Amino acid sequence: MSVVTRFAPSPTGYLHVGGARTALYSWLYAKNQGGEFVLRIEDTDLERSTEDAKQAILDGMNWLGLTWDTGPVYQTERFDRYKELIQTLLNEGKAYKCFMSAAELDAVREDQKARGEKPRYPGTWRDRTDHPQGQPYVVRFKNPLEGKVVINDHVRGRIEISNTELDDLIIQRSDGTPTYNFCVVVDDWDMGITHVVRGEDHINNTPRQINILEALGAPVPEYAHVSMILGDDGKKLSKRHGAVSVMQYRDDGFLPQAVLNYLVRLGWSHGDQEIFSLDEMIELFSLDDIGQSASAFNTEKLIWLNQHYIKSSPASEVASHAKWHFEQMGVDINTGPALESVIQIQADRVKTLKELAEISTYFFQDFEEFDANAAKKHLRPVAKDALALVKEKLLSIEEWNPENIQQAINATAEELDVGMGKVGMPLRVAVTGGGNSPSLDITLNLLSKQKIGERIDKALTFIANREK
Repeated sequence: MSVVTRFAPSPTGYLHVGGARTALYSWLYAKNQGGEFVLRIEDTDLERSTEDAKQAILDGMNWLGLTWDTGPVYQTERFDRYKELIQTLLNEGKAYKCFMSAAELDAVREDQKARGEKPRYPGTWRDRTDHPQGQPYVVRFKNPLEGKVVINDHVRGRIEISNTELDDLIIQRSDGTPTYNFCVVVDDWDMGITHVVRGEDHINNTPRQINILEALGAPVPEYAHVSMILGDDGKKLSKRHGAVSVMQYRDDGFLPQAVLNYLVRLGWSHGDQEIFSLDEMIELFSLDDIGQSASAFNTEKLIWLNQHYIKSSPASEVASHAKWHFEQMGVDINTGPALESVIQIQADRVKTLKELAEISTYFFQDFEEFDANAAKKHLRPVAKDALALVKEKLLSIEEWNPENIQQAINATAEELDVGMGKVGMPLRVAVTGGGNSPSLDITLNLLSKQKIGERIDKALTFIANREK
């Protein structure tokens, strides 16, 4: 049997962390089994579905690199198929028209509650044929009255639900549109879905969907219902815990590799291993190894992983994601050194790509002002001679490399008989605009002699104005 999995989000908002983890698990299992991964957009909720939300899902999936083999398939483009099968069930007596009004059903449910019973549709129109002409109706599925549904869940184990617990589900609304539970069943059948990975909040839907599948004569897929993700306070993950949108993590400067590595460990493990390449995830992943317990989101752990990937990934790979952050800041990275070179010397100094971009702008554009604290401390009148002399020595270098740059700085300190800090710190502030940077030899090596000379002149002018 060829494995086919699917990720089927509703486009009512961004791609959230829980959805991204479900997508990842589905994607990994398909890849692990040499199968196919389907992206399906469940947009039958016409009032809440938006084009922006559809695009947000596609953007999130693409950013994470969770490419799909089939799709995106939109349910709204398949309404004719749903209606055809609803009519088939009506013709076969496996579904029926229900003319009970919402007010009548509410009254029945209130009576049931008053008697301490579970509120449910009582089957009033299940076997009636005295249909009123011209009256609105819904179509309900005739759920079996006896027996039970058994689910051998990859995560939960064996689940049994008695059919007496299930009422007759609405599969078509009074406006003629099909409902979620019916569309899902038809789509899973038509798309040959063999394994359904989804959140535990769908467990109540599963027995209903299995009964409909069997009524249609369709094969029943295997299921894996994963636990929810909690915040670090033990409550359901929400906006109050910080970013919950996948693209917010992009905006905040996280690498997709770090996010994927973090998400895969929110419920799945392989021994004590923490760091997984994508190839390792694919090779090792199993639905049966997903834990039943809810997982707590820990932002500090994600930051740690992000730092690891920024430092250990090829600079070209980091650069492909980092350049977006420079663009957001209006920084043209084509006006300076290769971004890969900047990343190589800055990677150990940052936690996020956003932070990397913020501390690296001086490589690509001039700064308007010096950092106030750094300038106050280091761009003082006593620094004039050191800056003037080191400028002269730097500009006279014939072969521009870190060794010769460091030699020029050392020679300046020796000639003036001052400590290295008396030369290095004023030079650092003059060239970078602030008091923090990688070592000066490798920092200056990425800048042109002309640019360094101009910035030292700017610092000397700053000092001169300060003396007035």
